[in-house]
Amino acid sequence: MSKKIKGPFVPLNVAVLTVSDTRTRENDTSGDLIQERLETAGHKVTSRAILKDDVEALRTQLRAWIADKSVDAVISTGGTGLTKRDVTPEAVTPLLTKSIPGFGELFRWLSYEEIGTSTIESRAFAGVAEDTLMFCLPGSTGACRTGMDKIILPQLNAGTAPCNLTEMLPRIRHDPPPK
Repeated sequence: MSKKIKGPFVPLNVAVLTVSDTRTRENDTSGDLIQERLETAGHKVTSRAILKDDVEALRTQLRAWIADKSVDAVISTGGTGLTKRDVTPEAVTPLLTKSIPGFGELFRWLSYEEIGTSTIESRAFAGVAEDTLMFCLPGSTGACRTGMDKIILPQLNAGTAPCNLTEMLPRIRHDPPPK
């Protein structure tokens, strides 16, 4: 399938969150990959944080980024698995005003080609929180590579046809809710 290009690239401001009890700035390979991919594509990483798997701490940081009108998107890595410590979906979902179910569906479909049925253990998901795009990826660097290269970066490129999330942002921010 050929990709059609519709318009010029529009750089976005993106915050990156690593959710982990064990990662530090020195060994956060997934956060590094996300930042590198964003910057190489021409986006700006405006903030980056590493937080432990704690629902309230995650919500506090995410609420701050959602309230910051200069942050267009948040990409998190980690905490999407099935253990008791994996709380990213529980922390983020209540903050979403719209879910993007196709993201998780497509992510798992693409992951199936790479890791087989192990993909069912991922609770990767995306949505919109007020007017901020939110993407929640697993903690593995390979999963982040798949999510960034095959879904997120194309959707954060205003030139991707027939449609992309970047061109939707003005409408997400300004369309009045139905009465």
